[in-house]
Amino acid sequence: MPLLSAGSEYEFSASTVQIQELGLVEYTVALENQRSIHSDVVSGQQPNTLLLLEHPSIYTAGKRTQDIEKPTDGTPVIDVDRGGKITWHGPGQLVGYPIVRLSNPHELVGFVREIESGLINVCKEFGIATTRIAGRSGVWVIDSRGERKIAAIGIRVASAVTMHGFALNVNPDLSHFSKIIPCGIADADVTSISAEIGNEVAISDVIPVVKNFISQSLAKVSA
Repeated sequence: MPLLSAGSEYEFSASTVQIQELGLVEYTVALENQRSIHSDVVSGQQPNTLLLLEHPSIYTAGKRTQDIEKPTDGTPVIDVDRGGKITWHGPGQLVGYPIVRLSNPHELVGFVREIESGLINVCKEFGIATTRIAGRSGVWVIDSRGERKIAAIGIRVASAVTMHGFALNVNPDLSHFSKIIPCGIADADVTSISAEIGNEVAISDVIPVVKNFISQSLAKVSA
């Protein structure tokens, strides 16, 4: 059973994905919760689940992270078993962990593309044109000012069920990204919904839109 129950909201979308809104959760606690739910989804004791939450400020490093990409000032970094490289999580960033059984577990790229599509639609709802970049996962803003990453994605699949997920920058303090090479990409910037539209957007404004579009994306790839 999930470790996080107090204050959790459970509801079922049209795609039968159970959604939990958990608020602000320490990264290590959320990771333990993910693993518990993952085990229950694998065994059939729990339906496909999407966790939506924020983390206190923390850096996490995927399996391909190089030491040169990490902070040089001694800032703690948690090494995790997801794909991708180093990133930052913190208040103002909406994190989504889809824990779902894939209809085709060998098509991880297709799963990532569906998550990207959902996030592109989320950004469009806020008047932001975003796209993919070949060879670079996540969602990007590209214009005369260059390339700016607005959402990162890092996934792991075990026993045909996904873990980890996406991080959408809504209104975070973007200066945290200056201590690292975000996702190992040195020639691009990081941005947020609030920064792009020039107006403060709250996590609570974004959650219903994310629930709608990510549920649609998950319905296309989950079993």
